[in-house]
Amino acid sequence: MGKPTGFKEFTRKVPTDRDPALRILDWNEFHEHMDVDALQEQGARCMDCGVPFCHTGDLMANMASGCPINNLIPEWNDLVYRDQWREALDRLHKTNNFPEFTGRVCPAPCEGSCVLGIIEPPVTIKNIEASIIDRGFEEGWVQPNPPKERTGKTVAVVGSGPAGLACAAQLNQAGHKVTVYERADRIGGLLEYGIPNMKLEKHIVKRRVDLLAAEGIEFVTNTEIGKDITAKQLVDDFDAVVLCTGSTRPRDLNVPGRELDGVHFAMEFLHANTKSLLDSELADGNYISAKDKNVIVIGGGDTGNDCLGTSVRHGCKSLVNFEIVPRPPQDRLDNNPWPQWPRIFRVDYGHAEAAAKFDYSHNELKKVPDDPREFCISTVEFIDDGNGRVKALKTVDVDWNQVTEGGPPFTVIPGTEKIWDADLVLLALGFLGPEAVISDQLDLELDVRTNYKAEFEKYTTNIEGVFAAGDCRRGQSLIVWAINEGRGAARECDRYLMGSTQLP
Repeated sequence: MGKPTGFKEFTRKVPTDRDPALRILDWNEFHEHMDVDALQEQGARCMDCGVPFCHTGDLMANMASGCPINNLIPEWNDLVYRDQWREALDRLHKTNNFPEFTGRVCPAPCEGSCVLGIIEPPVTIKNIEASIIDRGFEEGWVQPNPPKERTGKTVAVVGSGPAGLACAAQLNQAGHKVTVYERADRIGGLLEYGIPNMKLEKHIVKRRVDLLAAEGIEFVTNTEIGKDITAKQLVDDFDAVVLCTGSTRPRDLNVPGRELDGVHFAMEFLHANTKSLLDSELADGNYISAKDKNVIVIGGGDTGNDCLGTSVRHGCKSLVNFEIVPRPPQDRLDNNPWPQWPRIFRVDYGHAEAAAKFDYSHNELKKVPDDPREFCISTVEFIDDGNGRVKALKTVDVDWNQVTEGGPPFTVIPGTEKIWDADLVLLALGFLGPEAVISDQLDLELDVRTNYKAEFEKYTTNIEGVFAAGDCRRGQSLIVWAINEGRGAARECDRYLMGSTQLP
């Protein structure tokens, strides 16, 4: 604890964001960067608690409390305060293979369980993490580190998202020959095509992938396991297989008119946009454009927010976001105590950008002023323009204080039907588990939620030598849980191959 009084002397500060009205004109990262002195002050706020809840990584109320990859947060906060950045980077890499990703896109459950956060705004952990790794790359401290010896064992990792990349990185360091298979044309999974550029610029993903390739990992793109190569062939060809395919079956909204043109899953929209942006800066037109359209995003969370930011940059005509759940409170409720993740109202970058672009205050249909979101609202029909395209949708308001007998935990409020203009509807309703091709070919056991069945911390499936990790095993979750599981599956795979393991 470099400065015992730091938490009393300094207030919480985070990097300023670029002006929403200006940043929507490009696809660059929307955060500014803090100078070293400011970062050291923020590091000084860390109290080096006797029990640092920030890195516990527990589940409370079914949500992460603390860092699931157990980052040594007080240690590298102190090192930043002391201006020992190289040592801080070493501490960071002990637990986190990809801090440049988590420091940008993780929701920071560590900050939600910061002890200082009980009485003051929490320590600025996430930004310090990103600053450490960014400086590491700038100073040339991050270099390829291939293993000194090889074991002769081969492992196939299916999927190149955060779980797959973390698993591959760990197994490669153990000396195994690792091949990562990705069905898309670029490596990165959701890091590449699920998260828009303004939230995670793709040169940052490529920089890490190039580093992993230089360390000896082989990447194979445009190859879908189960189709281009059968799952059984993969099992036969490798000493072990780790499935990190993600949770890629989107939840649908089966109401009248769902088949109309103009109604799309969010990932169709986001994936095509990023690919076109990378291929041609959107010049090829191979994406779903929101330009001059009335856009409605159904579903909140990160994916819905990313759809907002993308639609605004396209130049949409209007933009509204529907959420069926009630608006969260401004502050923690008594039933959501520290160190649980605070379930409070947040304004993310896409919400701020929509509010900067459109005036919501005079919309009679709005219940939340100066914000694109409508809460406690349910879509009941998509309306045809007569030519097979959506032109509007119908909604009703719902009451969560009354449960429908034998039905959902809410009731429809009579007389609240509304019609909303909509030329483009994006469904961001979450995901239901991995696709079935691989599990069908291997006769993999599934759990009650149709995820690959594999016990946490063991990751072994019912098929000898086949492991599963990340969202395909635990369900849709955070990037830090994906890295946690990728690292854990690598450890157990190494133990399976060698009889023992030194991987953490």
